[in-house]
Amino acid sequence: MRTLYHWPLDPESRQARLALAEKKLKFKLVSVTPWAPEDTFLRLCTEGTPPCLIEDTEMGQTVISSARAICEYAADAEGSRNPLLPSTPKDRAEARRIAHWFDVKFTSDVNAYILTEKLEKTLSGNGAPDTATLRVGREHLKFHLEYMSWLLEERDWLAGHILSLADLAAGAHISCIDYLDEISWNKWPTLKDWYQKLKSRPSFQPLLQDRIPGLRPPRHYTDLDF
Repeated sequence: MRTLYHWPLDPESRQARLALAEKKLKFKLVSVTPWAPEDTFLRLCTEGTPPCLIEDTEMGQTVISSARAICEYAADAEGSRNPLLPSTPKDRAEARRIAHWFDVKFTSDVNAYILTEKLEKTLSGNGAPDTATLRVGREHLKFHLEYMSWLLEERDWLAGHILSLADLAAGAHISCIDYLDEISWNKWPTLKDWYQKLKSRPSFQPLLQDRIPGLRPPRHYTDLDF
C-alpha cells in the first residue's frame, strides 16, 4: 500500500505522481498544503514539504521524501515496461542532468517568481502579484523555453529517443506554468509538439483534472489538441 502526500499544483509533487503512474505503481493521494502542513504530516515527513511517499509492507513502513528520490525509486521498480531512464550510462546521466536542471535552475529562475507571485501569494493571502517580479520570471521563462526547444530540435524527447525522468520533471513544471496561462504556445511549435505527446499519456491525464479553488486554468489547459 502506497500513499503519496502531495499538493496538486506543486511541480515536485506532479513529477512524483507521473513517475509512479508511468511505472504502473498503485498509490493513493493525500493533499498537503506546502505552507501550512498539518502536524500528522510533519510527524511522517522530516522535510515537512510534499511530495512524500509512504509505503507500508509486511516488513514495515518506508518513507521516501523529495521528488528526485521518489522518481528514482519508481525508475528502479522491477519490470522493463516504460523504463524511465535510458539504457546507457551516458544517456542516463543526460536524463538526470536535465531533471536536475528543472529541480534547481527552473525552480529558482521561474517558479520563484511566477508561482510565488501568482499562486502562493494569492492562496496564502499575502497580497496581489508584483508586476516587476513577474516580468523577471517571464524573461527567465523565455530562456528556458528556448533551451528546451533547442534540445528537441535533434531529439524525440528531452534527453534522447525515449521518454525519461527528464520529460517528467519538465512536464510537471511546465504544466504548472501553463495552468497559470504563462505560455503562448503558438510561439513554441517544437515545444508544443513535445507537450502534446506528454499530455496525451495516461499518466498525465489526472494532473489535467486538478483544480485550485479561486484559480481557473485557461481553456486550452486540458485540450490534447490545443
